[in-house]
Amino acid sequence: MSNNTLAYNAYTQNHLGVTSTEKLIEMLYEGLLKFCALAKKAIEKEDVEEKAKYINKAINIFVELINDLDYEKGGDIAHYLSGLYTHQIKLLSLANINNSTQEIDTVINVVKVLLETWREETKIGAMAK
Repeated sequence: MSNNTLAYNAYTQNHLGVTSTEKLIEMLYEGLLKFCALAKKAIEKEDVEEKAKYINKAINIFVELINDLDYEKGGDIAHYLSGLYTHQIKLLSLANINNSTQEIDTVINVVKVLLETWREETKIGAMAK
């Protein structure tokens, strides 16, 4: 196990406690929205370094979501989400290359739907209120 993995595991155990998988996925979707919004602002300010930093953070979250998919339990939905997440990574890469907020807006809209659907399906939203 790499030092990064050990550090991440220690962080999640120490700072997130007994957080459920459902809550962790909700937090990842929220992080995507945050980093995409920050990347969009960086593009608008023509701050190339900040843009790349936040786009890379968003891409890393999508990679983590892909890695955590359970194809045995999730079946067709897991395969669909894998393709959807991969497409969002492509859009973020294009946004990074082209300094375009249009692709980021598309990703934000997709993630908002994913987050809303996730909250409805897991009832996290109802518990948090």
